[in-house]
Order: sequence, then C-alpha cells, then structure tokens
Amino acid sequence: MEGFGIRMKNLRNLAFYQIVEKYTLVSMEKRQNKNRGGRPTMKSGKRIHVIKAKLTDEEIKKLLQLQRDSGLNRTALIRKRVLGGNGFSMNASEILALLDPIGSELGRAGNNINQLARHSNILSRQLKIDPKVVSDFNHLLEKYINIQTELEKALRHLLRKLKDS
Repeated sequence: MEGFGIRMKNLRNLAFYQIVEKYTLVSMEKRQNKNRGGRPTMKSGKRIHVIKAKLTDEEIKKLLQLQRDSGLNRTALIRKRVLGGNGFSMNASEILALLDPIGSELGRAGNNINQLARHSNILSRQLKIDPKVVSDFNHLLEKYINIQTELEKALRHLLRKLKDS
C-alpha cells in the first residue's frame, strides 16, 4: 500500500508538472510576443562609455556637497560640470520652495478679487454702487491680469532654464 501511495503521489506530481510546464511555456510565449511597454530603446546617443576617477576623502565630500546643493544626481552633476561649460547649477527644489509663496499670494489675491466682484455684483443689483467704482475696479482688474500674465511668463521661462541646467 505504501508503494501504491507513493506511485499515486508521483502520478499526481507528474500531472501537476505537466500542467505547470504547459502554463510556463504558454506564458513565456505570451511574454515574448507581447510588447510590455516601458522606455523605448535608444537608436542613437546611447551612453556606453564609463569613466572612473579616484577621489580623496576631501574631494568626495566636496562632490557630495555639490550634489546636495545642486539637487542633481552624481552622474548628471559630473556630466554638467565637465561638458556643460559654465559650471553654474541651481537647486530646482530650493527655487521652487522660494517661488511657492508667490503662488500662494496669487491665490489669495484671486480670492480677494472674487469676493470684491461678488460684493460689487450684489450692490449693483441693488443700485447702490457708483458706475465710476465699477469702471475703476475693471481697470484695476485688467491691470492685475496683465501683471499676472507677465509673472506667469517669467516663471515658465525660469522653470525652462532650471530644466535645462
């Protein structure tokens, strides 16, 4: 009986392995035929050369400090410093942190403008507002929109420069 049990166990294992092999072969074929996405292969400009450099403790500390200050990874920093020419680098996260209060202030200004417009609409329906006030408000709003547009252009320009550096 014990031998029979072993044989049955072996038969079950054999059937199990056949199922697994069949599934594995099918899944391997599907993987080979299916494009799984991801980054496309580079046709040109592929970086294949590696340069090694030995640094002293002081030099590596200086390199790591430059890396922290610039916000770039080590490879990008070295590539930029060696091939970039000017050696000027900015930490994008620090600059964005400095620009964040400007965005908040613009949001508060926009909220205030909406409240003023709402209040003036209520007063205008009740005929309690002077048309000159409405005219002045519209003039100031137009001026504000022009300034905001110029600021947005300047910020986009700065962000492009950050991306390129």
